[in-house]
Amino acid sequence: MARKLISSGSTFEQEIGYSRAVRAGDWVLVSGTTGFDYSNMTISDDLVEQAEQCFKNIEAALKEADSSLKDVVRVTYVLPNADDFPKCFPVTRKYFGDVRPSAMMLTAGLSDPRMKIEIQVTAYCGE
Repeated sequence: MARKLISSGSTFEQEIGYSRAVRAGDWVLVSGTTGFDYSNMTISDDLVEQAEQCFKNIEAALKEADSSLKDVVRVTYVLPNADDFPKCFPVTRKYFGDVRPSAMMLTAGLSDPRMKIEIQVTAYCGE
């Protein structure tokens, strides 16, 4: 099976030893993605802006893997505060309202206190 590693250019990938995404055959697995703008390594203080940036980062990784958000079959949302998740619904609906992948939301601490959301997706690009 062909395997392609996708990098966003984030310093975290090199430090920790992972890829933003991996395409393995017809599958694309996108790592937990936060709201950092990797072009300048900044992150907004606003949860909704972070969620929007997460999707932009995921979309870029999927595109590099010859995939798209329309191919996403599973999504996992991780937030430090579960009560904040409804604030993200307009953003999640914007990107997945028609796609409607299987979904799960978890509450957990994230590796940087500035992070308010992390999103992981799996896409299937087969027939």
